[in-house]
Amino acid sequence: MEKKKVAVPLVCHGHSRPVVDLSYSPVTPDGYFLISASKDSTPMLRNGETGDWIGTFEGHKGAVWSCCLDKPALRAASGSADFTAKIWDALTGDVLHSFDHKHIVRACAFSEDTHLLFTGGFEKILRIFDLNRPDASPREVDKSPGSIRTVAWLHSDQTILSSCSDIGGVRLWDVRSGKIVHTIETNSPVTSTEVSQDGRYITTADGSTVKFWDANHFGLVKSYDMSCTVESASLEPKHGNKFVAAGEDMWIRLFDFHTGQEIACNKGHHGPVHCVRFAPGGESYASGSEDGTIRIWHTGSSTHEESDSALANGLGGKDKSVDEVTDKMEHVEIAKDEKTEEKIEATANA
Repeated sequence: MEKKKVAVPLVCHGHSRPVVDLSYSPVTPDGYFLISASKDSTPMLRNGETGDWIGTFEGHKGAVWSCCLDKPALRAASGSADFTAKIWDALTGDVLHSFDHKHIVRACAFSEDTHLLFTGGFEKILRIFDLNRPDASPREVDKSPGSIRTVAWLHSDQTILSSCSDIGGVRLWDVRSGKIVHTIETNSPVTSTEVSQDGRYITTADGSTVKFWDANHFGLVKSYDMSCTVESASLEPKHGNKFVAAGEDMWIRLFDFHTGQEIACNKGHHGPVHCVRFAPGGESYASGSEDGTIRIWHTGSSTHEESDSALANGLGGKDKSVDEVTDKMEHVEIAKDEKTEEKIEATANA
């Protein structure tokens, strides 16, 4: 019988309230980065590989529901319950611009070319802001049929998609006409949407089901029923042969994309898991929970037998926190790129 794998995560502390959104940057010359949104009102930037804290974005006055980084990871965006979406300098932590809304901003996303920001929320209005003219009025797309929960870009910024908190389905909008061109039907409200790195698939989580859709023809490719209500799912970006899903039962499960067979069941969070995302290279994935922590799980992990042996020897009884790893590495000198050093120092002092 094949042994399922168990991961021992890196635990990233810092948030004082639930972590509700996570987003990785693409790989940049300085590595890749992870940004987190929390109900504590302060998005945080971390090294995507190690989980090390880089800086905190301070300025929101309400829970932050959504966050993302642009392609070069030089700017961050966040959507908040304080009725604003903000653009941040990811090097200094300064607010570059604040876009006022009339209700809670639940979702935000940079366009692929990084020139536009797309927002949605309780107003049921999709807005597109031109970041080259931040003081100009945003373009408003046709009114959404429900309160907006998630947004994403696809087709080289020609199409946008959104899901609602109170009704099922994913709506695809043509950017030029501002009209809905297709609706992907689901039985329950979609709590998570993700466009795969190669642009082939749309991954959705609704109720207790994870589905994969063809991003060009919008047909259903795969559908898998989970053992509990799932809040988030993410497809492995490099090979597309695995996916991760998590939700109310506090466990993060890794599955085979082609068969739906469970590969690993990762335990460690002490509250429902609100978000999971794969790192851009697929070597790890991060989870954010009601317990206020982020955990980074490596895809290549030990078997049950190896894990049991580690526990018997006192090696695996606790999650590895970033602080513990840092303590062990304190005598090891790590060469850093000048730009990375500048990003860490500037943002930490912000």
